[in-house]
Amino acid sequence: MLKRMFVAPDPGRARLRFAARAVLGIGLAVVVCYLAGHSLVGAVTGGLAALLALFTVTDASVRGQAVTTALLPVVGLPVLAAAAELHTLPVVRDLVFLAVVGAGVYARRWGPRGHSLGVFAFMTFFMAQFVHATPAQLPELYAAVVLSVLSAAAVRFGVWCYERRLPPAVIPSPTPGFVRAGKRPSPAGRPLARVTTRQAVQATAGAGFALVVGELVSGQRWYWAVGATWWIFVNTTSRGETLVRGFRRVLGTVIGIGLGFLVALPLGGAPVPTALLIAVAVFGIFYTAAVSYTWMMLCVTLLAELLYGLFGVLSPGLLGLRLAETGVGALGAALAVLLVLPVTTHAVTDAWIGRALRCVHACTAEAAARLAGSTTADPAPRVAELEQLLGRVRLAVAPLVHPLNPMPARKRRARRVLALLDDCAREVRGLVAVAADPVASHDARLAAACWRVEAAVEALTEGRPDALGSPAEPPAEPALVHLHGLERALADLAEPLRASAGSPLVGA
Repeated sequence: MLKRMFVAPDPGRARLRFAARAVLGIGLAVVVCYLAGHSLVGAVTGGLAALLALFTVTDASVRGQAVTTALLPVVGLPVLAAAAELHTLPVVRDLVFLAVVGAGVYARRWGPRGHSLGVFAFMTFFMAQFVHATPAQLPELYAAVVLSVLSAAAVRFGVWCYERRLPPAVIPSPTPGFVRAGKRPSPAGRPLARVTTRQAVQATAGAGFALVVGELVSGQRWYWAVGATWWIFVNTTSRGETLVRGFRRVLGTVIGIGLGFLVALPLGGAPVPTALLIAVAVFGIFYTAAVSYTWMMLCVTLLAELLYGLFGVLSPGLLGLRLAETGVGALGAALAVLLVLPVTTHAVTDAWIGRALRCVHACTAEAAARLAGSTTADPAPRVAELEQLLGRVRLAVAPLVHPLNPMPARKRRARRVLALLDDCAREVRGLVAVAADPVASHDARLAAACWRVEAAVEALTEGRPDALGSPAEPPAEPALVHLHGLERALADLAEPLRASAGSPLVGA
């Protein structure tokens, strides 16, 4: 886990910039809240709102991101009001919270914007429980949220706007599976065939379990269990993904609590060192999010501990309670995906591998067009999209390569597929680098090599791995060297994919 964290690729230092900008934006939001005369509760609420504004908005264009950011308070403020007003009516509050959970997950059907607004709505309700918001505090909290979202937007779109051109956002497949078998997905008109509908039902059921059991564990911190269930469902599709993500959440929480005993408790809420460590935790959340959920949860746990230290309520008992509530939330998510409309890991893995292979072909075509002299071809966004898709493949395959997986043959095949897809990505990056060279010239053999790559991708995604031919002899020209490497990796993929077609990587 530690090795993967520090050797994971970071094309264009995107993760580094993402994390550094987050620290700047959130820091500015907190300073603005204090300058406006807000209390500690208001400043913390504002800082969390800025964190969400910078973390969850993932539209494909800068303009789209700006629109989504502007809509965050429109969605969040009514939810904040409901959470504060219903604080003394626990039964009604709980029912409204579950409705927010279901609606927030269902909103993902409208793409990145729906996902962002759904997350912000849920987390606004969660924040109201975190700071014990009351109706009397609403004016201050409203102002804090608006000021912080504006501060985050000023940094994201003004001070540090590096997202001038982005790849299309990667969203969950409409219906997982059926890539190699060549089958058609179920009609989208069937409500439960939609991923978002099924996940909304699952998340609501899991959150209901977490809420009830969480309140039995603690009448004050029950919302931790609901939060754990919610975040386990984010960016997961199959039951295997969800179970692994739950395990990683608990693991990250355990390590974070251990770190809290060593760091947060001794500080006792001292303002200056706590603020510095909060900045480190925020940086860690944003830097690790794309590559390690365990590391991200470690940083989230440390951030929560430091905030509770500022409020003066951090204690060993509170740390133990957080672990218990996290376990309840993970159990709720596990029961939901196992018992409520389950989807196999094999089906989801199929879908993401197919998308990644098609993106490999798209990258190759764009790079070849650039080498042929096209002034409009730009493979760079496709490479960024491929990195996103490979991240989704790794997430989908995580249950297969997990140390607790009892099926060694399937584990070996899954690791082989991941390694070969990484080889494809490496060759694509090399090809794009060659294409970016202004003196690179067109070679007539490029077209033939690209056709072979296209044929290989079609054979793999249509369930015809036996149709792949042998790659040609390695050439000397740089672009052709990378294309040859792609051909070799695609040809080698035929064996594990052929094996998994007859014996699924994960079974039913």
